Parts: sequence; structure tokens; C-alpha cells
Amino acid sequence: MAAQHHFDSVVIGSGPGGEGAAMMLAKRGQKVAIIEAESKLGGGCTHWGTIPSKALRHAVSRLIEYNASPLFSRQQMPHRLMFSEILNYAESAIRKQVKLRSSFYERNSVTVIHGIARFLDEHRMEVQHPDGSIETIRADNFVIAAGSRPYHPPNVDFDHPRIYDSDKVLSLKHDPKSIIIFGAGVIGCEYASIFRGLGVKVDLVNMRERLLSFLDTEFSDALSYHLRNNGVVIRHNEDFASITGREDGVVLETKSGKRIFADCLLFANGRSGNVEKLNLDAVGLTPNHRGQLEVDENYRTNVPHIYAVGDIIGYPSLASAAYDQGRFAATALIDGECDNKLVSDIPTGIYTIPEISSVGATEEELTAANVPYEVGRAQFKHLARAQIADTMVGSLKLLFNRDTKELLGVHCFGERASEIVHIGQAIMEQKGAGNTIEYFVNTTFNYPTMAEAYRVAALNGLNRVAPGQ
Repeated sequence: MAAQHHFDSVVIGSGPGGEGAAMMLAKRGQKVAIIEAESKLGGGCTHWGTIPSKALRHAVSRLIEYNASPLFSRQQMPHRLMFSEILNYAESAIRKQVKLRSSFYERNSVTVIHGIARFLDEHRMEVQHPDGSIETIRADNFVIAAGSRPYHPPNVDFDHPRIYDSDKVLSLKHDPKSIIIFGAGVIGCEYASIFRGLGVKVDLVNMRERLLSFLDTEFSDALSYHLRNNGVVIRHNEDFASITGREDGVVLETKSGKRIFADCLLFANGRSGNVEKLNLDAVGLTPNHRGQLEVDENYRTNVPHIYAVGDIIGYPSLASAAYDQGRFAATALIDGECDNKLVSDIPTGIYTIPEISSVGATEEELTAANVPYEVGRAQFKHLARAQIADTMVGSLKLLFNRDTKELLGVHCFGERASEIVHIGQAIMEQKGAGNTIEYFVNTTFNYPTMAEAYRVAALNGLNRVAPGQ
């Protein structure tokens, strides 16, 4: 007979959402178990998504910097790195993350169970361990944080050794001279930057009219320009008719009749929730066509003692937001509801080369809403810190109400954009008179810094508003 254990709460998945929930539940005194299908903790964020792709990007950025620097570019041939070499660098970052995150569970006395979980009924789960043994677990409450995986259309052969998704690309064995990336969302654009930085010919196939259409148009255009300027071929408004793996490469035929050939193909178009193995029918939950669960403002599903967080509930599908969702769901589980909510303006960080980050409204949204806004800009090339570091590509744009001077949106393009944006976010979160761009004029910044861009942009914007207007 299978062993049976009882817990106050069981969390399924150890990515950011599951970790946030498990830590909060444990700190509130519950007996908690976390079930992780993989052999190591951390979820897709640590092993296939956020951490490895950003580690790869960092390595490639430093390579580009090295080859462009007058300090090191005396040799005639540029230094090269193979994809396999930068994968080793990413592996070291993953190992450090796993070690750190594993220590959290030990420190907070959370029971870690490795295996595949499926519901038996509303309070029982069955876990199949890697060795095939079965364990039955009872719990008063459950938090589903099973994450997502790359979407696989049925007419693409992902078993072919030259056809990859964004998980499998981390085990890329050969060093390609050329690659087709199908899907120009955040993942597709990030990998286009990475491969192009390694000198790989990149065809980026986009199903939409422009890159990352949720961005402020100016910054979407800037990304397109820099990718193209670096040699990426971008093909907008294209869909694939067929993707055929051959021994020597991959052929993509578009519905418009184009044939594109490359050494390999990365399919990066959409993600699906990991729900199939959970046997949700046993508890009366039905996911949507993308494998996502519906939840209320406290992350409670239709079943009162079952909560869901992270990619499995869809938007915003960010590691940063998932961790907060996990904490909020745990609080609601114990207290009945959670007063804390995700910040209204969630920052977006896109780790292309150069990177992009934004928070708040775009120019297009403000124009559509008839908000009387003005723009303040700072070009990085005018900042002493950027001149010293030779990272002069990029700019900071502040959008503010021309009447009240309230900060409405922050958009940043260039090196360290995802760090710089948080200064603006902190001011935007202040209420009333605390949220005006005059703060940036009246405070003193370290010099030289990239943060100083806020003072330059605020002065630039205020100069556009005539006195008395």
C-alpha cells in the first residue's frame, strides 16, 4: 500500500510562483510540501527561461563590448565564442541559483517531493517518483504553480535534431552558421540578439506588423533598427506554411511563398500551461485552450481551497509577478483574502541587445485616452557615465501630464535599461504631489551615473512646457 502523508498546504511547482507561496505559507506556521517534477528545484525560470537566457545575453554582450573596445581591439581578427562555450557560462549561473533556492526550503522546513503530481480527489494527490514508486499526499489546501512550456503546433517535428524550442535550444549541440527564429515576441527577439551577437546569420520571422507591439512605438522601432543594423533579417506579417527538417538544415516555407533555409530553427511562438498531468477533472477544474486556469483577485480557482499562480493563470507571465502572486495567494489562503495586489504598473524588462524596459503608459495609450501629456528625453550619448563605459546607444523617455507634471510612463532603451527604469517606477508609485517629474530636477544624483538621465529628461520635458501653461 502507498505511503500517505498529510500537509496543511501542498504547492505544485517550484518556480517563482510556487516558491513565493511555499515560503509565505511556511513563515505563517503551516506544514508545507512542494512537489517538483524535475530533479532540481527552480522551475522553468531557473532552468530554461529567465536565468539561462539572461546569462547567455550577458556573455554575448561582454563579447561584443570586448570586440568593440579600443583597449582590446588591437588584434585584426575579432574574438569569437561558440554557442556551446556560452552555454557553459549559463550552466554556472543555473547551478548557483539552484543551490541558493534549495537552501530556502531547508531553512523554512518545507518538505520537497520530487515527482509528477496528479489529483485523486479534492484533498488527495498521487505523486509518481522518478524511480516509479507512488506516494499519496493529503492536504487541506493546494497552490498550483506548474508553469508553462513552449507551444508545439502539431505540424512541426520537434523531435528533429535541428528544430528547437526555447527549452531545447539550451542543449544545442552544433554551432550554427545560420538560424531561423519563428516568432518575434520577447523570447524570439532576445535569442535573435544572442545569436547575432555570436556572428550567426539570423532570419527573424514575425507574424505581426512590428516587433513587440505592446511597447511604445518609438522603442519598438528602435529595436527593429538596431537588430537590422546588426544584420538580423526581420520578416514581418509572415506565417509558416511548413517547416521541414533536413539532414543539413531546416527549410521554412511561408504562406506568402518564401522559402528560407538555415542550419537550424528556433520555434518561439507562444507557451502552454502545464496542466495535462494534473488530472484536474478529479477536482472539477477546466483549463482554457492555452492550458490556463481562471482565478479571482485572490488567486483562488473555482474550487475554494485550490489556488493558482504564475504562468498557469496567464498574464503577465513574468517571474517577478509570479513570486508576488505566490505570496499574495498564500496570504489569502490563510487569512481569507489578501489586501496586497500586484503594483498597477508592472515593469517590463526585455533583455535584447540593447535591452528595453518600460513602466506605465505608452504615447499611443495616452493619445487614445486624450491625456494632455508632454515628453522629456535624455540621450545616453550625452551622459558622462555612458561615454566612459562606451555604452552610448539608447535613451530615456519620460511621459508626464503637462498640467500636473505627474509621471505617467517611463521608457528606456540601452544598456542597463531594466535597472534604470526602477527609479521612475518608485516615483510613479508615490501618490499625489510625490509623483511629479519635478522630483528629478530637485534631487541630487551621483555623478557620473546612468541615473542622471532622469534629471536630463525631466529638464528637457519641462522646457517644452511654456511658463504659465
